[in-house]
Amino acid sequence: MRIEHGIGNIAKCLRLMLYDKPGHLASVATEIARHNGRIGDIRLVRAGRTHNTRDLVIYVSSEEQLEDVVDGLAQLDGIIVEDVTDLVQDIHKGGKIATKSRVEINTISDVRKIYTPGVAAICTEIQQRPELAYQYTVIPNQVAIVTNGTAILGLGDIGAVAGMPVMEGKAALFDRLVEVSGVPILIQNHDPQVIIDTVRNIAPTFGAIKLEDIKAPECFEIEDVLDAELDIPVMHDDQHGTAVVVLASLLNATRFSGLMLRKSVVGVIGLGAAGMGISKLLTSYGVNSLIGADLDEAACARFSTIGGKPCSLAEVMKNAHIVIATTGCPQLISPQMVRKGSVILALSNPNPEIEPELAMQSGASFAADGKSVNNALAFPGLFRGALNIRATKINDKMKIAAARTIAKYAEESELVPALLHPEVHQAVTAAVERAGLESGVIKPW
Repeated sequence: MRIEHGIGNIAKCLRLMLYDKPGHLASVATEIARHNGRIGDIRLVRAGRTHNTRDLVIYVSSEEQLEDVVDGLAQLDGIIVEDVTDLVQDIHKGGKIATKSRVEINTISDVRKIYTPGVAAICTEIQQRPELAYQYTVIPNQVAIVTNGTAILGLGDIGAVAGMPVMEGKAALFDRLVEVSGVPILIQNHDPQVIIDTVRNIAPTFGAIKLEDIKAPECFEIEDVLDAELDIPVMHDDQHGTAVVVLASLLNATRFSGLMLRKSVVGVIGLGAAGMGISKLLTSYGVNSLIGADLDEAACARFSTIGGKPCSLAEVMKNAHIVIATTGCPQLISPQMVRKGSVILALSNPNPEIEPELAMQSGASFAADGKSVNNALAFPGLFRGALNIRATKINDKMKIAAARTIAKYAEESELVPALLHPEVHQAVTAAVERAGLESGVIKPW
């Protein structure tokens, strides 16, 4: 799942002029706390003879709460609110990614080497030996991030262009975490065949295809067809990236609670893209007793095809040792439903099906929400490892290897490691490489 806007996660920067006497900054902090705001960074902008100007980051849950904070600060003696800016808007201005040259171009000689006439010799070599594209071009390090915008975060079908900031974020994480070039591809069309045809036609540009934020059930058909037709990895991250991090979470959660994952009854509530991806990977891992609930009969039918048993929400909560909820319905699970000793992952963002604290108070042995289970822990290493060995697919063995590695790097008190853990993505990459080589998913030349 993803980290999204939740309680107190709207970030604003207040520029304040404060009278330079003891107690004024403390009064600001007290006023913010009085309105249930949280304080982040504080930076001195300039120091004057009688006043200091500081930028103060605060976190609130709504614009109304922000207005209350600002109004309260404006009433304090010796405090002037100079400006209020939105940090999220500021960081997105102009986009978050760019294509830049990896070589210096300072002279006409440089131009002649990278462009005409020098480049012609490289083109000819690739024409005669196509495998040289993996040596002389960016193709083997480039991943298409493809969306039609029908399932963007928790926002639903808002269109591909409105989803572009998410795709840019994925590309930025690719670059930062594993030095992969992610290229957003926006397809403003709901027809699965249009998406399949488009990706098929642009596939030679890329070493892998990452499908993103495409709603169920269309996402299943699109991935299945492209995965069968293309000789490069195709992975729908909402299904499989999420599934990998959920499996990693369960490996640790069951250790904390004393359950054995393979011998547990696992219940999945919500059988859309994430729910089905999780169910498939758990089945591959060796979970033999899988039950699930969804209001959509077609989703339940798909669940049956992988060996799952459809049932009601109440039956899942009563019979499952482990419950995974991906419904998007806040407070769906009431405290009375919680089975004593169960493990509950309520993964919908921004508001889970049940708050982890409430689940624990109601008898769960362990509980977590979607803010703890972020699929950005999985997809960078999965794709980096697949690209490194020129894999044709990202199979279940590679996903399970990734999940085990993620679980191993969690600190003792953590469910999974932090996203920016300095070693986890490189370790996942190495584990995926080994699993891919062992399972033989390598492109022949």
